[in-house]
Parts: sequence; C-alpha cells; structure tokens
Amino acid sequence: MQTEKPSIRKKSAENVVSKEKSAVNAIRSKKENKAAQEIEDIQQMEVLASKRQDIFIKGARTHNLKNVSVALPRNKLIVVTGVSGSGKSSLTIDTLFAEGQRRYAESLNAYVRQFMARMDKPDVDYIKGLCPAIAIEQKVTTRSPRSTVGSMTEIYDYLRLLYARVGVTISPVSGQEVKKEDVADVLKAVGNAPDGSRIYILSPFKQHSGRDLREEMDILIQKGFSRISLQQTNGSSELVVLEELLQQSDSAIKKKLAKKGVFVLIDRIKKRDFDEQDIHRMTDSIETAFYEGEDLMSLLVEQTLLSFSRKFELDGIVFEQPVPNLFSFNNPYGACPTCEGFGQVLGIDKDLVIPDQRLSVFEGAVAPWKGEKLVWWKKQFIKNAHKFDFPIHKPYQELNAAQKRSLWNGDVDAYGINDFFKDVQQNLYKIQFRVLQSRYRGRTDCPDCEGYRLRPEALYVKLGGLHIGELCRMPVADLKPWLDQMILTLSDTQQKIAARLLIELQQRMQTLLDVGLGYLTLERMANTLSGGESQRIQLTRSLGSNLTNSLYILDEPSIGLHPRDTDRLIGVLKQLKSLGNTIVVVEHDEMIMRQADYIIDMGPLAAHLGGEVIAKGTAAELMENPKSLTGQYLSGDLSIEAPKKVRSFTNSIQVKGARQNNLKNIDVQFPLNVMCVVTGVSGSGKTTLVKQILYPGIMKQKSGTAEKVGLHQSITGDLSQIQTVEIVDQNPIGKSSRSNPVTYIKAYDEIRQLFAKQYLAKVRGFTAGFFSFNVDGGRCDACKGEGEQTVEMQFLADVHLLCDVCKGKRFKQEVLEVTYKEKSIHDILEMSVDEAIEFFSEEKGLSAALEPLRQVGLGYIKLGQPSNTLSGGEAQRVKLASFLSKNKPTAPTLFIFDEPTTGLHFHDIRKLLDAFNALINQGHSLIIIEHNTDVIKSADWVIDLGPEAGADGGHLVFAGTPQALKKVAGSYTGKYL
Repeated sequence: MQTEKPSIRKKSAENVVSKEKSAVNAIRSKKENKAAQEIEDIQQMEVLASKRQDIFIKGARTHNLKNVSVALPRNKLIVVTGVSGSGKSSLTIDTLFAEGQRRYAESLNAYVRQFMARMDKPDVDYIKGLCPAIAIEQKVTTRSPRSTVGSMTEIYDYLRLLYARVGVTISPVSGQEVKKEDVADVLKAVGNAPDGSRIYILSPFKQHSGRDLREEMDILIQKGFSRISLQQTNGSSELVVLEELLQQSDSAIKKKLAKKGVFVLIDRIKKRDFDEQDIHRMTDSIETAFYEGEDLMSLLVEQTLLSFSRKFELDGIVFEQPVPNLFSFNNPYGACPTCEGFGQVLGIDKDLVIPDQRLSVFEGAVAPWKGEKLVWWKKQFIKNAHKFDFPIHKPYQELNAAQKRSLWNGDVDAYGINDFFKDVQQNLYKIQFRVLQSRYRGRTDCPDCEGYRLRPEALYVKLGGLHIGELCRMPVADLKPWLDQMILTLSDTQQKIAARLLIELQQRMQTLLDVGLGYLTLERMANTLSGGESQRIQLTRSLGSNLTNSLYILDEPSIGLHPRDTDRLIGVLKQLKSLGNTIVVVEHDEMIMRQADYIIDMGPLAAHLGGEVIAKGTAAELMENPKSLTGQYLSGDLSIEAPKKVRSFTNSIQVKGARQNNLKNIDVQFPLNVMCVVTGVSGSGKTTLVKQILYPGIMKQKSGTAEKVGLHQSITGDLSQIQTVEIVDQNPIGKSSRSNPVTYIKAYDEIRQLFAKQYLAKVRGFTAGFFSFNVDGGRCDACKGEGEQTVEMQFLADVHLLCDVCKGKRFKQEVLEVTYKEKSIHDILEMSVDEAIEFFSEEKGLSAALEPLRQVGLGYIKLGQPSNTLSGGEAQRVKLASFLSKNKPTAPTLFIFDEPTTGLHFHDIRKLLDAFNALINQGHSLIIIEHNTDVIKSADWVIDLGPEAGADGGHLVFAGTPQALKKVAGSYTGKYL
C-alpha cells in the first residue's frame, strides 16, 4: 500500500488549522461587528433623543436588565409591556423612578436628608433628560386608620374649607340658624329706622368682680363716658349724668339702678341722610359699644330697644365658630373627644352580641341571653314585648331601625341589651362577669359621634341640610350631583366665596368617577382599599395638583377595572398627558396598549432569560415585528382559545339573601369542581359576595370560627364536597433575601437532605442544617448567609458589597466542597427550575417537587432567587405551585383567586389557565374574581354582577356559561366578550 508523502500530510494539517483560524476569526469579527453596530445604534439613539429632548437611559443593569439602553419620547403615553418577570418594573420603577428620586434627595441639604429613607443608586450608566418623577404604584400606600379616601384625594380638605366659609350652624335645641351680628348688621338697623328719629348707641353696664358700683362709674368717666341710660320695663328710658349720680349716697345709687336695664351711652344720633364722615363716626361708636359690652350692644330707636350680639350663641348655648380645623378628625380641636377621631371605640360589639341576624329574639338571636340564669333577660323581654309592639318572631335582620332601638335600649316595660350590659358592668368584681363582658367586647361605632369622628359642634354646621359627616357617607357618584344642586341654593355672596373651592371639588370628584371609583365613599378607610383602588386614588390627587413637565410612572393602573372602566382610565391618562407630562405605564391591558403613543416590549422571556428590549414603537409597528410576543397577540397571530367543551357540575353551594353593602338580597349558586368566574364592573359587589359572605360563611360552618360574615339568609349545599377554603392573592411570599421559591414550596428541604447524604458530608459530620443559610453552622459567618455585606453611609444610600469571605456564595468553603454530580449547594441555587429538574432527573421525589413551578410557567426563575425580587404575578404563581405540589394534601379544596391576572402578560395567562385546569383535575374547585376577558371566556360558569357600581349595582345580572353571557343585552361583560 502506497503511503502519502509527509509533506502532503503536513500541508493538509496546515489547511485544517488555517480553516479553523479563519472560522474563529470570522466569528470573532462577526461578534466585534455586532458589538460595534450596537454601540453605533446606541450613539445614534442618544443623538436623536437629545435632539427631541427625550428621556434617554444608557446601560441599565438593575436586577435582570442586560445593559439596556432605550429612549422614551417626552410628553407621550408610553406603555412598557412584556411577560411577567421580563424587567418592566426594573426598568421603570427601580431605574427610572429611583434615579429621579435620588436626584431630588441629593438636591436637599444634609439636615433634611437625615430624615428621609435611604435611596439606593440604580445600576445604570446615566439617564439624560430626566424630569421630576412621580411613581404611582399598585399597592396600598397607608395602613393608618386615620387616612380615608377623602383625605387621600384632598376632597375632604376642600370640604372642610367649604363648611368653614359658607356652612350654617343650626342649634340642636330650636333648629334655628345661629348667627352673630357685626357692625354691618347694626348699620343696617340704623338705616331702617324712621327718618328724624333719635337713635342711642348703648352698651350694657357691667359690674366686674372686685369693684363696687361707684368704682365702676369712676372708670367709665375716666374712659370719657358721661351718661348712662336706664331702661324701664314699660319701654321708656331715662338718661342720667354719671357725675351727678356719683354725688348721691351708695344706697341711693343702688336704688336708682335696681330692677332696670342699665346701659352706658356711647353715642346719640338723629336719622337723616348720612355722609361718609357720619358713617365713620357711627362705625367707631358701634365698635366701642361692642368692646365695652364684651360683644353685646343695643340700639334705642325712639322707645324700641334692639339688641345685638357678636357672640356666636343661641338658646343659651355658645357655639364654636366654624373654622377648617373644627372639621378635621386628625386635629385635637375637631376630633371627637371620646374616640379621638378614629370613629370607633372598644365597647360592646353588636356583631358578637347578635352573631346570626337570621334568628329572631324568640329563637335566641341575642347570644348572651342564654344559660340557666341569664335566660331571664330573654324571658322578661319576650313577656313584655306586646306592650310596645315588638315582633319577637321576626328575624333581627328584618327589624326596622325603631324596633332595633327598642331591643337595645329597652322600654318602660322591658329591659334591653344595653340594660343587660350595665348590670354586667356593676358586677365586674365577680370573675364570671368579667369573662362574660370580654366575650362581647370589640371595635364598635363611637356612641358619641356615631362613627362620624368629629366633635358634636362640627356636626351642627350644615350645608343643604346635611353636615359634613353625612356627605362623607355618600358615594362620590351621588355626592357630585348633590353638590351641583346645593350650589343653586347658596346666596350670591356665598357663591362668590365658594366658587374656587367648588371648582377643585368638582374636578377631583369627576376624576374619581372617570377612573371608575364613583362607588367609594369619602369616609372609606385607606387601609381597606385594594391595590388598584389605591393607585387610582393617587392618580386623582396627581391630576388635582395640575403638575406639568413631570414624569408619571404607573404600575398597572387597570388592575381591578372592568373593560368598561378602562375606557375612562385611558381618558384620564390622556388628560394627564395633555397637561404637558410624560406618562409611562407598566401594563398588559390590550385596550391601553392600542391607545398608547409608544410601546416598549421587554423580553424575550423572564428573569435571567429576559431583561432586553425586544421591540419598540407604536402598536401597529409591534404587530409587524416577528420578535415581539406582544405584537403577535395584538395582531391575532397568537391568542388564547376558549375551551371547546364546558364542564358540567352536579354539586354546588347556594348563597341566599345576600345583602351586605350594596348587594340587593340576591341568591347565587356557586358550582363545585369547575372554574367559576365572578365578574362585573368595579364596585358591583364581587368582593362583598365572595370574600365577605361566601368565604367567612363557609369557614364558620367548617371550623366554627371566622371573621365577620356579611348579611345573608343562608349558605347551603353539599359542603362535604370541600374540606377547606384557600384564598390565593398577590401578597409577597417573603420580604427578605433569605426567602426564595424553592424554600416556599418545601423542595429545598429535600435538596439539603440529599447533600447531607453525600460521603464527604457524612465524613465531616454535616447534617441537613449545614446546607441552610438561615441558621449558624454551614453558612458564612461574615455575611450571615446573605452573600453581601452592607456598609451604612450617613445621609446617603447604604452600599452593598460582595462578601469578601465567601465571595457571594453564602456558605463556608468546607460546605461548598460537598458536591452532588460535581455541583455545590451554591451551584444548585444558581440553577433555573428547568435546569434543576433535568439535573435531578434521577431523584424522582425532588424533581417531582420542583415540577409544579414549571407547570405554572416559572421554569425560568433561579432556585435561589430572593422572594423580594419576584413580581406580584410570580409570587401568586409560586403560591399556586405550592398547592399543585405533591407534598400538599389532596383533600378537595375550594380555591378563591382575586384578580389572578394582575401582572400577567397574554402569554402568562395561557400558562395560568393550564394550572387552573390542573387543580380542577385534582378534584378541587375554583372561584375567580376577574375582569380579564380571556379568563372569563375560559370559565365553565360565569356570575355577572351589576349592572352598575355602588347603589346601582349588587344585582345578579347573569349566571351561566360564557357563550350564553354574550347574548345578554344588559351586561357590560357580555358586550366586551
């Protein structure tokens, strides 16, 4: 066999090496060209942004952002969208807003900064063209029971001013208006006197303590007064010269002044055409008369005595002068002294005394009137009830207000509930009575202010027949037209005074109506609002401030909004833009995206697989971009299809006679073992029905204890079909960097057990606890398992530095030397869920524990990702995964989801629906409060409440399949489906 010559073989090898080098150089050149092109594109973008005066972000790397550079056009409505966890909030809130806040804080002096919260510097190269930034986040901003819708929107502040300026004080005794007269009223009385009549300006003669009559008259003479007027009972009067009177004896003086009206003569005039000089003289004299008479004076016109008072009094009561602070429950001057402005006190809780309002007194509605001895109170009340026409067989919830008062306050012929507790109070020295009282004590409306929070004097001031507390209990949708009508009843002077205040009030209330919050009352406490309601209230306040050339950043303002109300919200956002502001909205709502001027689509996926700008431009430009997942859903290339088959049901729970808040005595059927969606416009009664009646009602029947159950007649059905009820919301699963998804679903316990079984761990005596960064042992002692050390800076943001001992790996070196398949515990925590499932494929139990995270679409997140970096949608899906986990009991459960699509992109909703179906397949039942049309059309049963919000809502508009709902004419939901 002929062999190849060595020179030929050498040449052939050189060719191969040469080709490899050429390929490497080509790849390197391609990468360098791509990098150079990217730099050039960024430079061009920056130049263009500078010309347009746009906001330009260069090199943002906060959280999962991958060196993002992007321009935001100024004075436009910009939507930032993308799948959940793609970096939307990191770009807007954590970079853009954080830098705006930091710049503002650093412009302040060091003294002021020490009182401000520390502000971290975002990880970004620089931001150009940044204007003052205002973030309106989707969360309840206050937990204080003093904060209300009225105070948050500043509507209440303007109402306080309105009542202080044009309010009328009404006496509770006579019902007459309380007035105080001034100089103008006296001059008017002078003007009404007959021509030619003699008029005396008088001040009441007062004898002060420590002075006798002679001393008092001496002082008057020293002041320049020479005469006093003695008014007889028959109407006649006598003028007496003081110096002549002083020449008489003390007894004569006393006799002269006894049993007569004694006045000091200040001035006397004759009625004629007064010139300006005369009016000045009379004004001075009247002021002097008021001063000497301590706000009291009189006019004697011929034989008629006219009295005037500058005191604010009537019916023997001195009333408080209306001032803004009198109407403030946050000010000690205006707050009710009993409840200190909270509206509630610790007393006898009516809901504990009468826990089941469906019962009558005869059936035992009054809980404490039971037992061998205490039943006497019930018997005596029933025995005498016919004497004051009390219906003992009528359920408590059907009694009218007068009948309820009779039961609580008793009657001449019978003792009531309050009498019973007074008797308990008198026997508190006995232990059994102290226990009895504690059983029925709770937060209840203040008995003095009736929950209005204000002192009685503030409630005497009225406008249009109502005091300020009654206005605060009216829904805004009713308050605005009431104010419109009330304006017409004001005098011209009052209208001039109130004009500016009414403009501000109308503007703010109209904005509340525009964002779909007309059903709220001004007294509604801020800490009872949902995140979406709180955000839209902040939006109302921002619009009212009329700021211009500012940057507004809103985090999903459409949360909790029915599609009908989203139209109104878009109008509000455009109004805010028209003032000259730049609006950046983190949003997934299709209606808002189509109305936006500019869209930035983040992605392509989430967490470490996201953090890039995939597409940007108008909605039309996104639809033409094949890289944009959002664009494909907007164009219809991708969509969430409705299920071809709707599940039928055999078991259900029936709520009868629901009438809590605005519910109109409705009967509702909730099917089990299917996906049931409760929908309707914002404020139609969905949360009241599900979370205030159904959930606590079932829990009370199941466990015997629950929070207060809303008014209803009964909850029936086969409750044995469900073992428990779970509410899955979007609250964070943990607030510290130590909490992470893998610990929440209990899968980390199995990982630690696996590492503890490794040979090296056994040799070194490492138990499972050594592989935890929450306890001492295996964690790094320097950073306590945090992976970083915090250096506190005075007046500046704290600096977080990588731990120089463990280099951010959180564990000691000897623990990191223990490996499984050549991976340390730190390497495992850095894996994504998808990588970990594949890596642990041989450990069936462990991979099965992680599988639910992938099922809910969280395969991209790292096992050790801190919980405080998860978005709201991700947190909710982690909770959902924990229920899908094999570790959880498989007992039939009723799951209640409140707006589960919050923070979810179209793509994520598809995965969420798959997870819902998996729960139903496991034998569970789902009730979902939702407005998203993709979820509604995927339901097996829809309950639509409405038709409107507040007083016009609370009706059952429809119950049935989504297909049937589309044909219902009176349903807003059907229209948008």
